[in-house]
Amino acid sequence: MKNVESLLQGNELFQKNYFRKNESQLLDLVSSGQHPKALFIGCADSRVIPSLITNAPPGQLFVLRNVGNFVAPYKPDEDYHATASGIEYAVTTLNISEIIICGHTHCGAIEALYKDINGKQLIHTKKWLSLGKKAKDLALLALGKNADREKLLRLTEKLSIIFQIENLLTYPYVRRKVNKGTLHIHGWLYHIESGEMEYYDPDEHEFLTLNK
Repeated sequence: MKNVESLLQGNELFQKNYFRKNESQLLDLVSSGQHPKALFIGCADSRVIPSLITNAPPGQLFVLRNVGNFVAPYKPDEDYHATASGIEYAVTTLNISEIIICGHTHCGAIEALYKDINGKQLIHTKKWLSLGKKAKDLALLALGKNADREKLLRLTEKLSIIFQIENLLTYPYVRRKVNKGTLHIHGWLYHIESGEMEYYDPDEHEFLTLNK
């Protein structure tokens, strides 16, 4: 209990301050339901808080977070579909118009791609990280095995976002709406050391800094 006391105290402060000041808006979300405009697929890293880094109020973002902000390809015959279920619900039921895949610098999942992971304790992690293999392979091909490690990791982080977008487009209802122009996909890279955001420009085939 001691380890979560500060979190419980934080909830008390939330109720007394934020909730009380914004009660009408928050209760409207209860009575009217949620109508987010964007699906935010981000990393589970505790340093990356979607609503904080985007200054988004409650109700604006439908958030999915997992290790590495990965998107598994569309495979309806698999047993479990956590991320896929969230994508399906956001696109077909909530009718969101934007999907953001947001990676970040100094990502532990990306760094883990370059390590040997063994043991039953990380069996699910090892399988999940296979979704980043294409990014790792392409980064090694582009920079070489003897490349500066930090440059290699930063490039892998960017390439992974691009490959996750490709995986996202394997979902038929996603591709259908993208082709109709009613759904737009964005690739973002958040720099945890500066707070800056880069976005992927598919025309330039590179990541550009926001507002620069």
